[in-house]
Amino acid sequence: MTPILYLHGFASSPASSKARFFRERLEGAGAEVTIPDLAAGDFEHLTISGQLAVLERAAACRSIALMGSSMGGYLAALYAARHPEVTRLVLLAPAFGFARRWPGRLGPNALDEWRSTGTMDVFHYGENRMRALRYSLLEDAEQYEDSPDFHQPALIFHGGQDDVVPAELSQQFASGHPNAALEILESGHELLNVLEHMAARVVLFLAGAGDDV
Repeated sequence: MTPILYLHGFASSPASSKARFFRERLEGAGAEVTIPDLAAGDFEHLTISGQLAVLERAAACRSIALMGSSMGGYLAALYAARHPEVTRLVLLAPAFGFARRWPGRLGPNALDEWRSTGTMDVFHYGENRMRALRYSLLEDAEQYEDSPDFHQPALIFHGGQDDVVPAELSQQFASGHPNAALEILESGHELLNVLEHMAARVVLFLAGAGDDV
C-alpha cells in the first residue's frame, strides 16, 4: 500500500485534531501515515520553499500519496506538480493563490508594516499562542504558481462558507482538471463538522480499493 504523507495547515502542527483524526482512520485501514512538522521547529522563518524541502525529505523519493489541509493542500499540489512519483492527492480547502491573497486579507497598512518591520505576530493554533512570522514567507511564496498544474487523481473538499480560502478557487481548478473530483460541503474553512462524511471517501481513495476519481 502506498505510504501517505499528511500535511498540516498554516500555524498548525502534526498534533492538530484533523491530522490525528485522519491518521487514525487511515492507519486503521492499514496505511502507513507520516505527518511531518512542516515548520521544522522554526515557525518564525517559515517559507514555502522550506516546507517543500521538508516534504521532499519525508517523501524520500518514494511513491507516495499526499493529503493536505489549507496551506498543506497547496503544498501538496505544488509538490505533486513537480514529482510524478506522487500517486494521488486529497486536498482539504487547499490554499490556492497563497501569495496573492495575503494583501487582501491583511489590508495595505498591515502589509506595509509587516514588510517594513520584517516580522508580524500571528496566532499559532498548534502552540495556542502568538508567534512572530517573517515577511520572507510572502517574498518566497511569490515565486510559486497560484494553482499548481498537477495531473494525478485527486479528491478536493471545500466548505461553501469558507471565509479564509474562497471555494471558487477550488472550483476554478477542478473545472480545468478532469483528474480532480471536487465536493463543496456545508461547512467553513476547518471542515470539522464534516470529518465523518469525508473519511469514508478518503479512506477508500487513499488506503482502500478506489482506483478512480
